[in-house]
Amino acid sequence: MIRTLGVAAAFYGVVATGPALALGLCVEGAYPPFSETSADGSIVGFDPDIGQALCKQIGETCTLVKVDWDGIIPALLEKKCDAIVASMSITPERKEVIDFTKKYYQTPARFVAPTNTDLTFTPEGLAGKVVGVQRGTIHQAFMEGEFPQTTLQTYGTQDEMVLDLSSGRLDAVMADSVALDLGFLKTPGGADYAFFGEPYSIPKYHGEGEGIGVRKEDTALRDKLSAAIDAIRASGEYETIQKKYFDYDVYGR
Repeated sequence: MIRTLGVAAAFYGVVATGPALALGLCVEGAYPPFSETSADGSIVGFDPDIGQALCKQIGETCTLVKVDWDGIIPALLEKKCDAIVASMSITPERKEVIDFTKKYYQTPARFVAPTNTDLTFTPEGLAGKVVGVQRGTIHQAFMEGEFPQTTLQTYGTQDEMVLDLSSGRLDAVMADSVALDLGFLKTPGGADYAFFGEPYSIPKYHGEGEGIGVRKEDTALRDKLSAAIDAIRASGEYETIQKKYFDYDVYGR
């Protein structure tokens, strides 16, 4: 458990008797530009910046807890952190296990492949082809549901996935369009690759946008963070953070 009784008092009105520790935010650190690990080991990106802005808004000091994507929900449930700020889509399946704030951004998913590909990006056109997805994501669920004849190769991180694409082991990859654009296509390694097919944002797979995950019993924390999202958008702080990473609006409609 990251928080002591002293920090919990800020939410539940309990009188603190000991020192307060920081609110723990689970982050991935392997999903640029939303979250990545810098050379000195610190976690930087849009997600950590938004998380720290929300903590400041609710009067909390926060600590970033780096967790691999596969283990991020278990880490929350095991109280290794108090909230997930890791570009996690709000989906019905996840809402059975944890709760979410309102969204703090929403961007569509797309395919990326070599620019010289002759593939057709339909279920029939990708039948028997090998497509990479990050394991345990909405993109894996989407591909399994809508492209059932495609051979999926799953990865722990997006970096591992695009490395295999670059090495010719994959015909294409499917992921968030912004993460692929800024985390791959606009890097030197992405020069010979491009988006293909249409953008996808299907609620049953892609959810209601990306929200902050909390334990189901932490309704007060959920509501405070949701209100804080509205507050930093109204104050202009959200836009200031957004402009550090993107030249377009990622909040969505």
